[in-house]
Amino acid sequence: MRNFDELTEKEILALAIASEEEDGRIYADFAEGLRADYPASANVFTEMAAEEGEHRRRLIDLYRQKFGEHIPLIRRQDVRGFVSRKPVWQLQPLGLETVRRQAELMELETARFYRQAASRSTDASIRKLLGDLAEAEVGHEHIAAQLMRENLPENVRAQEDESARRLFVLRFIQPGLAGLMDGSVSTLAPVFAAAFATGNSWDAFLVGMAASIGAGISMGFAEALSDNGSLTGRGAPWLRGAICGVMTTLGGVGHTLPFLIPNFMTATILAIAVVIAELAVITWIRWKYMDTPPVSAAMQVGFGGALVFATGILIGSS
Repeated sequence: MRNFDELTEKEILALAIASEEEDGRIYADFAEGLRADYPASANVFTEMAAEEGEHRRRLIDLYRQKFGEHIPLIRRQDVRGFVSRKPVWQLQPLGLETVRRQAELMELETARFYRQAASRSTDASIRKLLGDLAEAEVGHEHIAAQLMRENLPENVRAQEDESARRLFVLRFIQPGLAGLMDGSVSTLAPVFAAAFATGNSWDAFLVGMAASIGAGISMGFAEALSDNGSLTGRGAPWLRGAICGVMTTLGGVGHTLPFLIPNFMTATILAIAVVIAELAVITWIRWKYMDTPPVSAAMQVGFGGALVFATGILIGSS
């Protein structure tokens, strides 16, 4: 691996050609990944890939004029300190805002690097070449903004942003909320039934942990097996199942942990306080992401939690 300022003009041009080719392929991958859900944004990245191809062609023409036909393979990872790109497959699933932000960074980072390299170089021809490349990257950024304006007017962008929000709710919020509600509410009955039946904090803790972990496993499998996401757009089933299972377990463990306190009355009061906090979080999520009026959400969640809580106390006290 060599430093960037050790490269010759020939090697810098070869590196620029390889970089333009890689960036073009990244934009093409962005377009393909977004096409099903965000066709307008996909068109933007298709045109940006074409622009990168045109820049690469111009660089190749310049290289042939100066150095001949053979272009050595010099990649980003061969040059110490050069900008790197995160592989597209590591960004899956492609989020619309993530892709837009990544595209902006790609052009800004490359232009900044060329400018910094030019300022450190003492060779006039290298300084000029690096300056020209920096200006070319600034031009890429302007072209990207122009393509966004032409292909992605405000109303279309707003629609795609709303689609992205709905997909986020479907793939992450809904399974997480279902798990949190199940863990926080359904485990109330066994935990407090055991607590009031035995009057022993440790017994209540063991029952709560068993109920929480068992419910997490059950809910995780149920969510993962409910559908494969191909028709509903809910995303990878194993990811939804993991989110649902983990949130179910956390919902139950939250009001179980206070029973590690040996004093039964103190543990019970703290557990009730945790339950109230859990129900408040559920209410907030339903208001924030599910468009449920806050008063209505609070009444629904509070009523359901109170019923299960009362059931546990009645059974444990009988």
